[in-house]
Amino acid sequence: MWEYTDKVMEHFLHPRNVGEVENPDGVANVGSMACGDALKLTIKVDDQGRIADAKFKTFGCASAIASASALTEMIKGMTVDEAAKITNQDIADFLGGLPKEKIHCSVMGREALEKAIASYKGIPSTESAEKIVCECFGVTETEIERVVRENNLKTVEEVTNYTKAGGGCGNCHEAIMDIINRVRATAKPVEKPKLTNLQKIRMIEETIEREIRPSLRQDGGDLELVDVVGNKVLVATRGACAACALSHLTLKDFVQAKLRELVWPELEVEEVSK
Repeated sequence: MWEYTDKVMEHFLHPRNVGEVENPDGVANVGSMACGDALKLTIKVDDQGRIADAKFKTFGCASAIASASALTEMIKGMTVDEAAKITNQDIADFLGGLPKEKIHCSVMGREALEKAIASYKGIPSTESAEKIVCECFGVTETEIERVVRENNLKTVEEVTNYTKAGGGCGNCHEAIMDIINRVRATAKPVEKPKLTNLQKIRMIEETIEREIRPSLRQDGGDLELVDVVGNKVLVATRGACAACALSHLTLKDFVQAKLRELVWPELEVEEVSK
C-alpha cells in the first residue's frame, strides 16, 4: 500500500472542481482508460487572460485524483502564461510529495494543463506526428525526453515512475535507455557557486520561510529550523506535522527536496526534538 501525505488524502477524499466547465475556452484529454489513468481538464479564461475556472474528470488512482484536484486549485486566478510555467514537481510539492511510483500522476496533470492552454490558444496538436516509444501505454519520445531533462532522470525505472513507459512488456527498455543517454549527454551541468556557512544558513532560513512554511501551515502544520551542521539541516515539526505519522515523508519528499533544489543539492534534513 502506498504511503500518502495528509494533503493527498484530503484532495482524494474531497476533490475540488470536479466536472466540466460550461463553454470552456480550453479542453484537454490525456492518458487512456486502457492504461489505467485518464484525465479531462477544461478551463475558462477571462478578458484579462486569467484562468477564471478549471474543472476536471479523471479515471485513476488516489494520486491521479489528488493531482488533478490540486492542479485546478493552483491555476485558478493565474494568468495563462503563469499557469504554463507549472511543472509536475510543483504539483507534487503542493501535495506535500507523492510516492515515486505515482509521480506520473502529476506528470499527467502537467500534460493536461499544457494541452488545455494550447487548445485555448488555438495551437494544433502534434501528437499524431510524434514517435511512440512505449506501445503499451502510448508514451512518445518527446514525453520521455522532457521528463528526463526536467527531472534529471537516470534509469528506466525512474522514467516508468514518471510516465509509465516501460511498465508493460518491457520491449521498449533499450529505447528508453538510449533516450536517457542522449539527453544526459547533451545536458549542460549547472554548477552552483560555493556558499559560506553563513550564506547557506540564510538561504535555508529564507527558503523555509518563503517556500515551505506557507504550504505546511495550510494544513495546520509548521516547521522550525533548529540548527545547520555542515550539510545537515536540523528541524523540529510543529502543529499537525508533529502528530502526523507521515511527517518523515513530508520532510524528505517536500522539505528536503525543496532545500536541495533552491539552496544546495547535498543538504539532508533531519528531525530533532525541541
